[in-house]
Amino acid sequence: MTVIGIIGAGEVGGQIARAAIATGYEVVIANSRGPETLKDLIDELGPPARAATAAGAAAAGDFAVVAVPLKVVNDMPAEELAGKIVLDTNNYMVWRDGHIPVIDSGEKTVHELRQEHLPRSKVVKAFTHIQAPRITTAGLPAGTPGRLALSASSDFPEAVELVTRLYDEFGFDTVDNSPLSESWRSGPGQPAWLAHAHQTRADLVANLAGARRITVS
Repeated sequence: MTVIGIIGAGEVGGQIARAAIATGYEVVIANSRGPETLKDLIDELGPPARAATAAGAAAAGDFAVVAVPLKVVNDMPAEELAGKIVLDTNNYMVWRDGHIPVIDSGEKTVHELRQEHLPRSKVVKAFTHIQAPRITTAGLPAGTPGRLALSASSDFPEAVELVTRLYDEFGFDTVDNSPLSESWRSGPGQPAWLAHAHQTRADLVANLAGARRITVS
């Protein structure tokens, strides 16, 4: 059985864990406070889940989900994530993260910085423009009219392929918005972000194309 290592047990990490277990995965999940603080979540998720440290979750996963904000000083278990596909669910929020000049200027995206922090991993932006509760409630079978679409951005085609399979298992279509340098197109305030509740694949393609980069001088 495929194991997903999840770093971050907040709303997004928790919902991805629930959806993953419902579709047949095992999960190893971590937070910043220690495995013992995740007892209630593990009890809810049941036997397919266990808690670990961030390094432990990274090491255990066949692939990993990072559901925590990027910090300028790298705090990711890079060694344990080496060689693995890493789904980065983070969005750059100045009110929360503070200003990061290379992002503000448009020189790099937050996901390119995550890739720099994990140079031996294959980072893919995923689950960034869907409200966390809808990860487990909004999915529909493939081919259903009105099925929601989510974007994926990566410098590695195999990472997009993995996310495409996962999205489909969770009930969503995929639009490939690669490479990571284009990942800003689905960021906060952009059309794809604003239309998250009702966009089909065709809608998402148009919304990504209609994005306009905003820089902060």
